[in-house]
Amino acid sequence: MTEDVEACFRKIISERNTPKVEPIVDGYTGFLYYDKDGSITYSLHWDHYFKHIVDKYNSIYKFQMPEITPHVCRHTYCSNMAKSGMNPKTLQYLMGHADIGTTLNVYTHVNFEDAKAEIEKLNVV
Repeated sequence: MTEDVEACFRKIISERNTPKVEPIVDGYTGFLYYDKDGSITYSLHWDHYFKHIVDKYNSIYKFQMPEITPHVCRHTYCSNMAKSGMNPKTLQYLMGHADIGTTLNVYTHVNFEDAKAEIEKLNVV
């Protein structure tokens, strides 16, 4: 984790509204986000937050934003890390995939421009 990411997490923790009774899930505590009732913020909450953001944006702007979900963010993260040159086995570990094929064939997305950029790197004179 980079120092700036750590600083962001520390800021989130310092500014969050910690519930009176800290929830424990499988022995883990200290979650980053809680809902208004002090419960852990689950994926369904995030799906709702993302939908609300996209709907609000699309009600304001002519150029429409496509559907974005936390799961789409996982695909984006995986693709960006692969494009940056991260070791595929490290990326598999970070993604939590048992099979490297899932990491490379399902979550990593490349296009013509990505392939062109890689080829151009080889043509150094």
